[in-house]
Amino acid sequence: MSNEGSVGESVKVLNIGHFEKKKKIIKKVTEENIRFIRLNFTDIFGFGKNVEITPDELEKALDGEMMFDGSSVDGFGRVEESDMYLVPDLDTFQAVPLRPNEMGVGQVFCDVYDKDRKPFEGCPRNILKRVLKEAKAMGYEMNVGPEGEFFLFNLDEKGNPLFEIHDHGGYFDNSPFDRGIDAKRAMIMKMKEVGFSIEASHHEVAPGQHEIDFRYDEALRTADKWMIFKQIVKNTAHEYGLYASFLPKPYTTESGNAMHCNQSLKKDGENVFYDQQTKTGLSQTAEYYVGGLIKHAKEIAAVSNPTINSYKRLVPNFEAPTNIAWSFCNRSSFIRIPNARGKSTRVELRTPDPTANPYLVFAVMLKAGLEGIKNKILPPKSVDRNNYDLSDKEKGEFAIEQYPSNLYEALKHMRKSELLRETLGDHAFNVFLKTKLAEWMEYDKRVHTWEIDKYLKKY
Repeated sequence: MSNEGSVGESVKVLNIGHFEKKKKIIKKVTEENIRFIRLNFTDIFGFGKNVEITPDELEKALDGEMMFDGSSVDGFGRVEESDMYLVPDLDTFQAVPLRPNEMGVGQVFCDVYDKDRKPFEGCPRNILKRVLKEAKAMGYEMNVGPEGEFFLFNLDEKGNPLFEIHDHGGYFDNSPFDRGIDAKRAMIMKMKEVGFSIEASHHEVAPGQHEIDFRYDEALRTADKWMIFKQIVKNTAHEYGLYASFLPKPYTTESGNAMHCNQSLKKDGENVFYDQQTKTGLSQTAEYYVGGLIKHAKEIAAVSNPTINSYKRLVPNFEAPTNIAWSFCNRSSFIRIPNARGKSTRVELRTPDPTANPYLVFAVMLKAGLEGIKNKILPPKSVDRNNYDLSDKEKGEFAIEQYPSNLYEALKHMRKSELLRETLGDHAFNVFLKTKLAEWMEYDKRVHTWEIDKYLKKY
């Protein structure tokens, strides 16, 4: 049979249950009158993309035969190598009503394959799967629970966002201070409808800022869920006349949006970060994992904090880390170990923000942690004091280094990192670095309002 119009085993990566899963999906689409199916994928910079099809094309799509123009997606392919394939992960198919009264829409997450019908090196989902495979070879599975923070802004009469917050509430405030409570509840109900387990939601520290936390899951599923979460939050906010923004730091004098990543490793079904025999309840494996994250902290910064605005959040006195330290109690640290033990023992990385690509963040976190375990990298002493108050001498005693203070500094560390190049692969590494350096240069050359306000009348 000709390869034209068909896909070989290398593309389908079929398992025994492929055909059964495909039959169930086709049956579900028919029974639930699903009229549109989104084939979801993510670009290198974390922006969700999709190709939408009707049921007529479903069987072809489920067999990985759906092509798209990769050259039109930032960082994917050049014009001369633009033919790419979307290969669905059949376990991720579900009906997802994202818009008000939306019915008959389903979606499935896809891996991107190149023109030679092999996994595309620059596909973020493929990148995470490579590192998860490495962890599995060591006997580990990764669980991640991200915390989702966002601001709600007002919309103008044309539906465009205004730089104007919708409330003046504070931490844990109730209505009437929190006018977004109806929108937030609608988000939660929609999330539950598509299978999320919601742990908590509340008003955050800053006016107009909110947080929804959903239960941890296996890393790949969590990354997919994060992409759905952002879609639901944005679509639901718009339904209520609001605009949801995940920008890390909209206001200079207020706290910003984080994506704190709570993570743990399982082996044979048990949480290997817990050890009841130690004074802290933390295992040596967990300490090595923390050691790896600390050693590679500067290298992974550009991935976990990928925008100019990301570093405006990472300043003292806003519960955002500026120093590379770890702690069992305070939130000014790069890493915090929450009090829960047993199966809930976890490591919380506090630097990532929601502009980051979840697939890449989880991949580089895991890779750094695994390197710590492999090489038995012990972390420095834990710092159970406010990091912002430490003197230079005290920082020296705890071997504390400063986290990158801007994107350019982070990119310089990334450029020298073998760990990042190995994790991302040459294609994604080079595209990410080149694009973000260009972003920095554009910003660096621009005259900003602050400069005019500060200097115009002085000089």
